[in-house]
Amino acid sequence: MTLLDIKDVNKHFGGLLAVSQVSFAVRRGMIKSVIGPNGAGKTTLFNLIAGNLPLGSGRIFFDDRPIHGLQPFQIARRGISRTFQNIKLFPGMTALENVMVGRHTRSRAGFLGGLFHFPATRREEEAIREKSFALLQLLDISQHADAEAASLSFGQQRAVEFARALASEPTLLLLDEPAAGLNIYETAEIARLITKIRDQGITVLLVEHDMSLVMDISDEIVVLSFGQKIAEDIPSAIQQNREVIQIYLGEADA
Repeated sequence: MTLLDIKDVNKHFGGLLAVSQVSFAVRRGMIKSVIGPNGAGKTTLFNLIAGNLPLGSGRIFFDDRPIHGLQPFQIARRGISRTFQNIKLFPGMTALENVMVGRHTRSRAGFLGGLFHFPATRREEEAIREKSFALLQLLDISQHADAEAASLSFGQQRAVEFARALASEPTLLLLDEPAAGLNIYETAEIARLITKIRDQGITVLLVEHDMSLVMDISDEIVVLSFGQKIAEDIPSAIQQNREVIQIYLGEADA
């Protein structure tokens, strides 16, 4: 069953066509990757899905409901969460506190409840703490729950960022280059965690430059070049696609 349906999406920045007539669907329970050279429009596409940028034209449906035109917080409440290429943790907060921040879209406590520490607010705070710790356990990082984020390795910070994204209870998780800056061992661990997240019933849409990771964990791959979709298929077919091979051999893929 289709969870995310992208139809004829376009985005211009002045005279630059960043995304042009891109269409594809993401089925529930899959890992789907979007690849392409630098400047292909991958992150722009993510920003359009998450509501960080307005569509130029086209439509985006999530769970059979339109989400184009919604604000990012509204899209998050619908069940889409994301990470960014550059890790955006709060360095002076602990790993656990960072994950707890991710629960804000599911929190009911208001300003007065937080100010006066009403019993219901305290109970909700404790529930948030327990849920956040459980997510750190799920991603095998709970032993660092009380460590400041800045003290963690890059790979550990990625795991905390994943946990924070999961704290909002998404149905779809958008991962923007999660292996960026990681060594080969950390990348292997990230691949394991992404698969583990999928196994929890969460659909994953991934932008990534590490082709080994993409080919190992993806169910399907979309290839973009200069803002246009040039291929969409299973990994083994993408590896044999002559147009894709030409792009990756003929253009820098930093």
